[in-house]
Amino acid sequence: MDFGSYLKTFDYQERLDMKINIRTLLSLYKEGKVQLIDIRFPEEVKTWNLGFVKNIPLNELPDRLDEIDKDKIIVAMCPHYDRACMARHYLTLQGYRSKYLVEGMLGLVDYLRGDKARDFAISNEI
Repeated sequence: MDFGSYLKTFDYQERLDMKINIRTLLSLYKEGKVQLIDIRFPEEVKTWNLGFVKNIPLNELPDRLDEIDKDKIIVAMCPHYDRACMARHYLTLQGYRSKYLVEGMLGLVDYLRGDKARDFAISNEI
């Protein structure tokens, strides 16, 4: 599908379907139904990263599609959601079931701290 065709079919349901929130993301992650893709640049990942997320920089995404599991929902993430939204659109046009994290990675990091981080790590054997 090309972008023009995608836009012609874009409706309110697609607008809802393209997003995922933290609680839903973590629930699906525990069930093994999602693959999380950090699309930040290597310099950003060197500064801080999440140990349970695969890094594929946005500008490398077209050449690294073989690293993405077509059987899972792909959740693109960046600090906020601007680049993740771009990645999500690209992945959707490539035939992947994809979403972007509405709260961004910063929201996820804020959510997963203290006891929640411990509980998440223990329940997911991280």
